[in-house]
Amino acid sequence: MTIEYRINAPLSADQFIDLLQRSTLAERRPVDDRACIEGMLANASLTISAWDGDLLVGIARSVTDFHYACYLSDLAVDASVQKSGIGKRLQAVTQQQLGPQCKLILLAAPSANAYYEPLGYQNNERCWVLDRDVPINEGH
Repeated sequence: MTIEYRINAPLSADQFIDLLQRSTLAERRPVDDRACIEGMLANASLTISAWDGDLLVGIARSVTDFHYACYLSDLAVDASVQKSGIGKRLQAVTQQQLGPQCKLILLAAPSANAYYEPLGYQNNERCWVLDRDVPINEGH
């Protein structure tokens, strides 16, 4: 298997959804909301994709300013090729596109939490998440 890594290559919503379903990420992404998926792709700042021929087998989708912070919002690898180094390479290529002070930031899926520390990530307990249907409490 020869994997080709592409930076900001065109990618369809169908290809992205198919990959999410072949990875473990579909259960935590809105794969049934095509408009949302299309918006996720259209508004990403940086997308690194891994291809086995014409088949998308991995993606690292990020939102970044390229100088201070890069939020790696999706890291998905086809389950049939996981543990082959594709995920690590997607992160490395992502990092190579960033400025010298830019940090990679991500929220790990519970089952993938132990994956990141050996790569050099530091755990940060100060992350907060506000779901869209929860309004900001301005009276506090």
